[in-house]
Amino acid sequence: MASVPILNSGESALCPCCGRTLYSRKVDSVNRTLAVSLAGLMLLVPAFTTPIIGVSVAGKYNDATLIDCIMLMINADFYIIAFCVFLFAIAIPSIRIFSAFYLSYKIKCKQLGPSLLTFYRSYHLFDSWTMVHVFFLGVIVSMYKLITLDELSVGSGLISLLLLLFCSTLISITLDQRLIWDLLEEELESQS
Repeated sequence: MASVPILNSGESALCPCCGRTLYSRKVDSVNRTLAVSLAGLMLLVPAFTTPIIGVSVAGKYNDATLIDCIMLMINADFYIIAFCVFLFAIAIPSIRIFSAFYLSYKIKCKQLGPSLLTFYRSYHLFDSWTMVHVFFLGVIVSMYKLITLDELSVGSGLISLLLLLFCSTLISITLDQRLIWDLLEEELESQS
């Protein structure tokens, strides 16, 4: 079995047979992930607490935040749907963005240890369960259906939600998972 090459920032390992990229080291992964996750953390509160859309029908105007939508579902006895919206649109994306911030901060400050390895393993559980993009698609479809009403307005919550989705996607792009595994493995070997 061949050894894994040590790559510097921006370098790629290629297959000697077919020439395909096996692995690429992302450029400035830790700082970029730290910046994007910090931006995501700052967007969490406005994305969840400011109005997403407003509808005006027959002279009456009503707008709703994501929290309002969950409360309406609870009041209508749709507990499972309300729980799922809370879990997949608020809780898991929030935990994921906070986790990316915590990981990149700890790595930047060189505070590595066994507990960070456990934390990073749990990060992978949340990585595939974030559903902000699905919720955002549902909002867009709802807006398309409601456009025939008197007036439909986009609230700052929708813009914040869109930016939060963008930050979540950027975290997936900027976070160099192989780098984190390598750093944590080096730290654990040095402690042994």
